[in-house]
Amino acid sequence: MTDTIAARREAPGAAARDGAISLEGRSEADRRLLIVDDDAPLCQRLARAMEKRGFSVETAESVGSGVDAAQRRPPAFAVVDLRLADGSGLEVVSALRQARPGVRIVMLTGYGNIATAVAAVKAGAVDYLPKPADADAVERALLAGDSALPPPPADPMSADRVRWEHIQRVFEQCERNVSETARRLKMHRRTLQRMLSKHAPRS
Repeated sequence: MTDTIAARREAPGAAARDGAISLEGRSEADRRLLIVDDDAPLCQRLARAMEKRGFSVETAESVGSGVDAAQRRPPAFAVVDLRLADGSGLEVVSALRQARPGVRIVMLTGYGNIATAVAAVKAGAVDYLPKPADADAVERALLAGDSALPPPPADPMSADRVRWEHIQRVFEQCERNVSETARRLKMHRRTLQRMLSKHAPRS
């Protein structure tokens, strides 16, 4: 995940649009953000990025620990991976909604499709972002308010970089088995091998 900050980016917590939410002047409890993702390096990078933006961050790496955190310290904001090692992130969304009905939740997933997007929104998410998600995009989604969708990112990843990140993620999930990865991605094995040998495209 990149943490690129646009040159004209506003200060953390600033309300850039009518109806947007501001962190300025909020108590620690009202700045609390829970991040639930079983990809530990990604989770920690996002946590550091969101702390720099003024959030008070707690992390969890499973459905069980996410539900526990939601009940123990109900956050005002949450970022939840849809697929976790021990189950669905939608279980965490349900626990968050019960613990704090007004919580603003953004779902992350490496399996973007209409069905999962609809399921996430019906469960109570305010937005849905495909992984890898830029920290600026996550912040905009969390603070956008309910009147409008967040604007497009100022410095989005290139299509080539998004594709490369997705291939790398599936490769890791297939335990670095090239044949299985190629089968799941519906790619020729040799084509996949060439792509895996290349460095990541520039964002």
